[in-house]
Amino acid sequence: MDTTGQITAAGEAARAVLEEKHAAREITLAASRRAIRSCASAIRAVHRRKFREARALIAEAAAYLAEAESALGVHSDVRHGGFLNDAKKEFAEANLTLAFVEGNALPTAAELAVDVQPFLNGMAEAASELRRQVLDCLRRDEGSEAERLLALMDDVYGMLVTVDYPDALTGGLRRSTDALRAVLERTRGDVTTAIVAARLQGAIEGRSSSSGPAGF
Repeated sequence: MDTTGQITAAGEAARAVLEEKHAAREITLAASRRAIRSCASAIRAVHRRKFREARALIAEAAAYLAEAESALGVHSDVRHGGFLNDAKKEFAEANLTLAFVEGNALPTAAELAVDVQPFLNGMAEAASELRRQVLDCLRRDEGSEAERLLALMDDVYGMLVTVDYPDALTGGLRRSTDALRAVLERTRGDVTTAIVAARLQGAIEGRSSSSGPAGF
């Protein structure tokens, strides 16, 4: 029995597998980073109300994710390395932020081709992103739209707190939910203050207009 030859063959076989995994990882890592950048740019476009640009950037991110998935092949261990899930979470966040702000139907996790963990974490972060939209609406005196977005944030938080499973199963959803709660409460305070101020201003203006100069 040529033990030395067998050892050499085992080493060569292992190197071949690891080289293939390494190549897949490098492609997936680079594609995931590009997808994250495209999603971040898409969210910024949503905040500027440039929805067509946002959709184009989301489509760009989807292409990068498809490239990553194609490179992985049978290497499921590389798939669960973390960076691809991060990219999919950002992808879910970009899609959901766009849907929230435009008032469109929400895409499902299956439609986005992401697992439920990055989908729910992406939803939590998308709801947090709405704070900026709410504040912009208040500056534009769009109180009704600000209240609509605040209600969406509240609905998302109300749903997420019912997903009561260990963090190992949810991808750290509890932390994302807690972060959303803090953002939600600050935003609720801002909206409440703005509504009270608007009502007070309306009451003052109403009294001023009704108390004209004394008659004869």
